[in-house]
Amino acid sequence: MCQDCTKGTISRRGLFAGGLALTLAASSGSMAFAQSSEAPPATPDEALKRLIDGNARYVANSPINTDHSVGRSARSTGQQPFAAVVTCSDSRVVPELIFDQGPGDLFVVRVAGNFINEDGLASLEFGAAVLGIKTIVVLGHTSCGAVRATIESIQDKILPPGHLPSLVNAIRPAVYDAMADNPADLLAAATAQNAKLNAEKAAVADPILSDFHASGKIKSSAGIYDIATGKVAFL
Repeated sequence: MCQDCTKGTISRRGLFAGGLALTLAASSGSMAFAQSSEAPPATPDEALKRLIDGNARYVANSPINTDHSVGRSARSTGQQPFAAVVTCSDSRVVPELIFDQGPGDLFVVRVAGNFINEDGLASLEFGAAVLGIKTIVVLGHTSCGAVRATIESIQDKILPPGHLPSLVNAIRPAVYDAMADNPADLLAAATAQNAKLNAEKAAVADPILSDFHASGKIKSSAGIYDIATGKVAFL
């Protein structure tokens, strides 16, 4: 049995050498960008600007990605998203609408509270090493129920029932950080800190994501989506 397997880890070299990345990258197809009239972003900064511009269109109610039948046939051959968005499961938060992007443009990882666990890291590694994403955005949002529940759990010193404690424990560090500053709006401060902490986590996660960040192939950032206005503020 190989040493990497016994350790339960996989190196970047192992990912590609094993053929998985090559096979899946080939299946992405050169026509994967046919769904959009925009050229694929070449750099992380260009990818982030495309998201910022898309959000501006969304706020102005002037979207350009309205015909989802365009490129449907091409998308059946594979995918090649340019950005990953780690976002909350909240039904009011829809990244493709918020950033005015079409099907196939965004690789979305969702969980209540938009934190990154082991499964989330694996998904982002796949997005970076196989799909070629250029940027990762951890997107929190106003009035986040998951963050609010974590605050209440800490203040009441009571864990919620079922599997909810795992969610609370994941968000707890951000709440403690925010509490230390005694903010006027603890929910807003904790939501922002949660997004920032998880963007930092994506940037330093060994071995794949940290390597991509160090080489400048990808960048991570945090943002807050205002449900009332539709605007994303990058932190």
